[in-house]
Amino acid sequence: MASQTQIEQRLLDFDYAAFGFKPISKTAIQKIDLKGNTTKLILKFGYRFDSYQTQFKTDLQRWLSDEFPEQSFEIEMVSKVSAHAHPAKVQAMTAVKNIIAVASGKGGVGKSTTSVNLALALQELGASVGILDADIYGPSMPIMLGTEGKHPESTDKKTIYPVEAHGIQSMSIGYLVKPEQAMVWRGPMASGALQQLINDTQWEDLDYLIIDLPPGTGDIQLTMAQKIPVTAAVVVTTPQDIALADARKAVTMFNKVSVPVLGVVENMAMHTCTNCGHEEHIFGAGGGDKLAQEIGVDLLGSLPLALSIREGTDKGKPSLAEDSASTISNKYKKIALKLAAKLSLQEKEFRADFPTITIENS
Repeated sequence: MASQTQIEQRLLDFDYAAFGFKPISKTAIQKIDLKGNTTKLILKFGYRFDSYQTQFKTDLQRWLSDEFPEQSFEIEMVSKVSAHAHPAKVQAMTAVKNIIAVASGKGGVGKSTTSVNLALALQELGASVGILDADIYGPSMPIMLGTEGKHPESTDKKTIYPVEAHGIQSMSIGYLVKPEQAMVWRGPMASGALQQLINDTQWEDLDYLIIDLPPGTGDIQLTMAQKIPVTAAVVVTTPQDIALADARKAVTMFNKVSVPVLGVVENMAMHTCTNCGHEEHIFGAGGGDKLAQEIGVDLLGSLPLALSIREGTDKGKPSLAEDSASTISNKYKKIALKLAAKLSLQEKEFRADFPTITIENS
């Protein structure tokens, strides 16, 4: 008969191919109850994977039965996203559990496209998700989400409601100004506008708020890290050396403000010719993995240089909205799963549970 320790180790060794990582941590194992030949398991996950859950349970039962054929297993799974600690000395947002900043050192690496598809991937997995376009000077979110021309509503003339698109909540300065209007603002004005966009938007019970940062390490990025309760960051790069050099700067910035980096996403890693099927590393090979190893984080995933990704965002239907079961969409979902799982292992946030107490002399 299997012991509790043996079953626990077997659970920890479950390397689920559909995810690409070992999804069961010690904290996820809530209960192992052995009664004769029946073992009842209660597993609690800090991230959602609704679309995988049925197959996950079947494969896990098979994994356990292969090792312990004399045992039958009853598996109960609970999946809930918790709020996690943030380094900024500011009050946590009660309607937003986790804020994930998506950054790059330079422009043109596909960071906004990655941000949108990761937000949609997390939503596809069962989480409640919002996305904020933090690029005050060049907002692209309205085009990518197909919400160009829409304007956020307000009932009190002080706060605004996010614009919904493809099941996620979104906010961008692009909803508040004309498309051709240039934001000729100095850094402090842009930073102030960003804070207003975040704090004056009535986000509704978000598990994750994805913030698409502009490239660089200037005022906007520092405002995000120091004035907003950012939980963690993800760095997007292409494999080429010049992009990797700038991505390192983004990582250094987050390290200086104590924002943990969950991992690196390598974009435009490979191009497959649509005529002959030949695969070519146009921007170099292995750059994302090299950067991840250098800074001591995981490579969350690599994405191809594909025409369909560009076409989807140009017409307001990103890959996950166009076809959530496509090969590319599944790549985004695997990246989203990995970052959500890594975030779930961070320290929990309790500050949002306590009210702000103000003492006044009357």
